[in-house]
Amino acid sequence: MGWLIVGVIFWLTGCGGGTPPPPPIKEVPPKVAVKKEGGTKPADRKEPPKKEEPEYQYHPIGKPDPFKPFIELTPVRERVRPVPLTPLQKYDISQLKLVAIISAPEGNIALVEDATGKGYFVRKGTEIGKNEGKVTKILKDRLIIEELFEDVLGKVKKSEIQMMLHQTEEGGES
Repeated sequence: MGWLIVGVIFWLTGCGGGTPPPPPIKEVPPKVAVKKEGGTKPADRKEPPKKEEPEYQYHPIGKPDPFKPFIELTPVRERVRPVPLTPLQKYDISQLKLVAIISAPEGNIALVEDATGKGYFVRKGTEIGKNEGKVTKILKDRLIIEELFEDVLGKVKKSEIQMMLHQTEEGGES
């Protein structure tokens, strides 16, 4: 009996309940212009003024260049001196190879070779590399070069690079 009552309640709420359908849309007839004395011309009608938005223009004054990288390590030489470069200053240090070191009473001399096999003698104080490098020490097994860089804040920083002497083993090349 209880199930019968529950079924009747669901049947009653499901049949007549719910939301009523929306009212039909009424068509509004277009407004017809009424002639007044003197007539109305299209030019006499006042329409609200159109707001024209100004065309956007970019003014770069005081703004950073969007095509320049944010962080640059700029070699100091580009800003300091516009003098002709020696052949050793045209190469990056990674393109050079330390071939030999000669011990002399006046100071050690090193032989550096470029990628084409051409050799150059360097002493302490010789300028080398693209980034204002200078030979600071020539030891028995390595060459120490000091390069100058300008960091992001504009401060000049020193970087020390070591070129190791490539040693061959007895009985053949390695």
